[in-house]
Formats: sequence, C-alpha cells, structure tokens
Amino acid sequence: MAIHPIEYRYGTEEMKHVWSEENRLVCIMKAEAALAKAEADVGLIPEDAAKIIEQSIENVELKRVKEIEDEIHHDMMAVVLAISEKCEEDASKWVHFGATSNDMLDTATGLQMKDAIEVMEPKIRQLLEVLLRQAEKHKETVCAGRTHGQIGVPTTYGLRFAIWAAEIGRHIERLEQLKPRVEVGQMTGAVGTQAAFGEKGIEIQKKAMEYLGITGVDVSNQIIQRDRHAEFVMWMANVVTTLDKIGVELRTLQRSELAEVEESFGKKQVGSSTMPHKRNPIKSEQICGLARIVRSMIEPELMNNTLWDERDLTNSSCERVVFPETCVLTDHILKLGIHVTDNLHFYPENIKRNLELLKGLNMGEAVMIELAKRGVGRQEAHEIVRTAAMQAHESGKHLRETLLANKDVSGYLNGEDVEKLVDPYRYTGTAVKQVEITVEKLRKQYL
Repeated sequence: MAIHPIEYRYGTEEMKHVWSEENRLVCIMKAEAALAKAEADVGLIPEDAAKIIEQSIENVELKRVKEIEDEIHHDMMAVVLAISEKCEEDASKWVHFGATSNDMLDTATGLQMKDAIEVMEPKIRQLLEVLLRQAEKHKETVCAGRTHGQIGVPTTYGLRFAIWAAEIGRHIERLEQLKPRVEVGQMTGAVGTQAAFGEKGIEIQKKAMEYLGITGVDVSNQIIQRDRHAEFVMWMANVVTTLDKIGVELRTLQRSELAEVEESFGKKQVGSSTMPHKRNPIKSEQICGLARIVRSMIEPELMNNTLWDERDLTNSSCERVVFPETCVLTDHILKLGIHVTDNLHFYPENIKRNLELLKGLNMGEAVMIELAKRGVGRQEAHEIVRTAAMQAHESGKHLRETLLANKDVSGYLNGEDVEKLVDPYRYTGTAVKQVEITVEKLRKQYL
C-alpha cells in the first residue's frame, strides 16, 4: 500500500532508483568489496578472500538481509552476515575486517549522492538552456516592470529570463564546487583512528576510494562529518527556491487581470471541478509547494552535524528521510521547471495593455532625468514630475497632458520631447545588451 506521494505522484524513476533499498544495499556491498580489495592489496587479508567477497555480493538478496536484521536488530551487521553466508568459510571471516558500520554506510551515501548529482546536473543545465533561449527570444519584448506590486519603469521579458538564467548558472558553479566535498567516503574504523587497520590504514582508505571512484576524507571520527551533507541539502534548497521564485512570478503574470503569460494547457485539461473556464497554473503552484518541503530539510540536516562525542545515532533515522526526499523532490521540481519555462504562452496584446495602463505615469523617471540634464536640479525635477503625475492620476489624464500644461516643464521640453519621453519602448536602457552579454557568457561557461 503506497502512503507517501513520492511513491506514486512525485519524482523520476532514475532518482527513485538511486535511493531505493535495493540500490542502497548495492552501494554498501560495493564499499565492502572495495575495502576487501584494498586490504588484500596491502597484505592485510588474503587476495583469494577479497576475490570471493567481491564475487559473493552479487548473490546477496535484500530479502535475506531484512530477515537477518529482524533477528539481530542491526542493519549493517545484517549485511555483513548476509555476505558472509555467500562466502566460503576461509573468506567469510575477512568480511568487514577492521571496519565500523559507518565506513560502509557513509561511503554508500557518498556513492548515492554522486549518482543523485549525475541525475540532477543534466537537468539543471537543460533548465539553463531553456532560460537562455527564452531570454534571447524575448530580449526586445518590452513590458511593465513592477516594484511593490505596482507598475514601475519598463523592463523586458528577456532581462527577466536572463536574471533567472544567471542565478541557475551560479547554482551550477556551486554544484561543481561542492562535488569534492560531498562525493566522499571513509575507511576509518571505530572512532576514526584506523587502529584496527594498523599502520596501513591511510593506504587502505585511499585504495578503497580509488576502487569506488570517489575521494576519502582527510580526517574523521566514526562518521563523515555532516557539514558536507548539509551543504548539499542547502544547495538543493537554493535551487528549488530559484524555481519557486520563477513560479511565483509566472503565477502572478498569469492572473486574469494581467494575463501576460500562461503555462501550457492541454486540450483536455481540466482547470476546476466546478468552474469549467479555469486555466490554473498548477505546475508552477506544485513547484512552489514542493519547494517548501525541500527548504524544510535544511535545519534537520544541520542538526545532524551536532552529535555526541565521536558519534551517536540521532542522524541516522533523520537522514533516511532527508536524503531521499530532498533529492527526489528537487529532481522532480527541476523537471517541472524545464517543462513550464519551455512551454510558456505569451500574450503580446496584454503585455502592451499593461505597459500602457498608467497612461504614461510609469515614465516619470525618464522625464525627470531629461529635465535634470537640461538644467533643472534633480530634486527640483523630481518634485515637478511628481506634481504632474499626481495631477494626472487624480484627473485620469495622460501624463503628457499634465506635463505640457506645467510651465516648469514647457520651459525646457516641447511637445515632441515629451512624446518621446513618455514612450515606454524608448526607455529600456541597456537591457538588450545585458541579455546578449549574459547569454553569451553563460553558454560559454556552463553549456
């Protein structure tokens, strides 16, 4: 019986596989095999035993591991015994030799996090490409900029997408930086001294990690320190927050009163069970909702770094929830984000309507700057334009009318000047150039 929505509603199969019980067991057994091979390399255990251990793990079944765990109530020892059952007697005594549970468990987590990153990284780069493509396509699509929910000076849709793309670019940069800190394992033994491995401990860990394709910690106690994992969780929270921000903006722009842009809507899609006309931004809303869950995982994982002495077990149960949920939901949100941003429908007539909605009031800055250039003090120009703007607002007139009726303005600007200044399509500054520079830079860096 499925209970958690991840089981039947959210997440990709590839990411679910990474955190499945079956793959977790495979990763743990890979760590056991790598340890045995490394120990054989340095002469700590017989070479034949290491080969048998490596071959035997292919025959270990999850069902049997669970049966043993039900009897002994220790998950890692259950794996050790299950592997030992499949080995010849001379080899079975060398399984898990010198190791502690978290040498295997934390190393397995390092392998899983490496796999999880490999699942997400292509998606975040694909998302970047979609945003850059939209930035290019709409670099000259002038629209109303808004601050405090109020219409301000014009901006462009291209600039909006470029800003989002630049943020995704920084997430990719952060991911590259954190990989060496997250894709790690350890073979340090009880409390981290490697005493059971003897003087070959450092070499054993190095060789084992080479077999696994990850790096080993420099120092540790009985567990890998959780600042590493917390950084990964915070990275995912940061990524989904960017998509949350995009989702909030798109939902706002899809409001009936604005209707500038809209999520794709299927021919047979239903918006409401009672209001047949509805075209709701449900995918963006799902992104925003699930982002809250991912962000909520930050504090638990930070607290998993504050354990008693060389270790306790409070992190274990917590991380069985934090790691798979955070990775599965982040991957799901990335997939949704790609779909939403790549399939947007724009309504140019509504973009134009909203841009001109205030009858020139949003062009007050352009007039103020020009008056200042022509000799009026900046502060005085601000007050002149503010007064004209308030008059236009109260009378319902276009700003050009109240400006031309103002002697303080007409002494510096004629009708043609004012007409140009209140044209929103002439006041986008370097927006187009900024987009072009950003697109070129991000493509070169990350794609």
